[in-house]
Amino acid sequence: MAQTGGSVSGPVRRLAASLIALGRIRLELLAIEVQEEKDRVASLLLWAVLTALMAGFGAVFVALFVTVVLWDTHRLAGLGIAAALFVGLAVVGALRLRRLVASGSTLFQASIAELRRDSDALRPGPPP
Repeated sequence: MAQTGGSVSGPVRRLAASLIALGRIRLELLAIEVQEEKDRVASLLLWAVLTALMAGFGAVFVALFVTVVLWDTHRLAGLGIAAALFVGLAVVGALRLRRLVASGSTLFQASIAELRRDSDALRPGPPP
C-alpha cells in the first residue's frame, strides 16, 4: 500500500512542479512586457514634452518675428495669421493624439497568446 501512495505522489509532484515552472515562466514574460510598456510610455512622454516645448518656443518666435516685420503695415493681419496657424496646428495635434489613444496598447498580448496556447494544449482531445 505504501508503495502505491509513493508511485502516485511522484507523478503528482512532477505535475505540480511543471505547473509551478509554467506559472513562473508566464509571470516572467508578463514582467518583461510590463517593463517594455513602461519604457515605451516613458520615452513617448519625454519626446512628446520636448517636442511640444521646442515647437512652442519656435512658434512664439516666428509669431513675434512676423508681427515685428509687419508692425507698420499689417500687424493685425500678421497676428491673425499666426493665431490661425497655431489653432490649426493644435487641431492637427489633437487629432493625432486621439488616433494614438484609440489605437490602444499591446500590453500583455504575448502573455495572453501564450496562455491560450497552453490552454489549448491541455484540453482533452486531438492536438491541434
